Amino acid sequence: MSFATRRNPVGRTGLTVSRLGMGGGSLISAAGPQGVRDILDAAWGAGLRYFDTAALYAAGESERRLGAALRGRPRGDFVLSTKIGRYAGAEGDVFDYGAAATEAAIEASLDRLGLERIDIVFIHDVIPALLGETFEHRFAEAMTGAWPVLRRLRQEGRIGAVGVALREPAVALRFLREADLDCCMLAGGWTLLQHEALSALLPHCAAQGVGVMVAAPFDTGILATGPVAGARYGYKPAPPQILHRAAQLQAICERHGLPLAAAALHFPLLHPAVASVVAGHQTVAELQANLGLLDQPVPQALWRDMAAAGLLPPDLPIGLSPAKE
Repeated sequence: MSFATRRNPVGRTGLTVSRLGMGGGSLISAAGPQGVRDILDAAWGAGLRYFDTAALYAAGESERRLGAALRGRPRGDFVLSTKIGRYAGAEGDVFDYGAAATEAAIEASLDRLGLERIDIVFIHDVIPALLGETFEHRFAEAMTGAWPVLRRLRQEGRIGAVGVALREPAVALRFLREADLDCCMLAGGWTLLQHEALSALLPHCAAQGVGVMVAAPFDTGILATGPVAGARYGYKPAPPQILHRAAQLQAICERHGLPLAAAALHFPLLHPAVASVVAGHQTVAELQANLGLLDQPVPQALWRDMAAAGLLPPDLPIGLSPAKE
């Protein structure tokens, strides 16, 4: 078993996930249903057992294709997560965290997936950056609508665990303090270039037994490509200061004989609360490349050098690095 395919517990849920997870957002960009199946077959053969999708992705087509590729495999051998609350509409995304919408969304997801249960359901993208002045209303709607429904379905065994998936650590922490959630998926906030989650969210999760999955470990591009012309950060061209920091990180990686992308995949797993790092794979070759990157050992000195250069927090939990295993 490789480093990437070893399984970590998801907090106190009883679920275990492979350290490398398969993201279903960009997976849908693969060459049709057969392309998705080929990538998933390769992932399964390599030993990956965590797959994430959402009702939002390609208006449900991600769930359909992922479910079709997973059906027939031993149900207890993999963990599947999906998301509710943010959906694709004819004129842009639609947000609805009400009880009735949540009930309907779960039924629709189960139908598209063709499975009898969902292991993890995340409340999706309740953040000011997307919701603006309606954020407080939507947060309250999620707490009084979606959360009670998901809690009941968890009690009934139709879903295994409930969490939130978003990119703002402070909002994730607010959810966790107000509801008995099992886990969270953080898209950013805990990458080589973003460290906000270390101050409060990750310590809270570690103390309370809340599992964390970290998505977008490459910050949507730059930590995979390096600081090249046109490098992307947060779905936009990387600004000069981010290009400069990425160049500094890359230089330290080169001194240690490690690709920047390998450090980017390993970094989220430094914290003991993080169970899996979730990346999108659009080809079998991309999947194999990421498996290889995670299997490269990372010297403790690399993290120390980055921290000494002011590029990582001084209280980085490097003593807990999975590179020690």
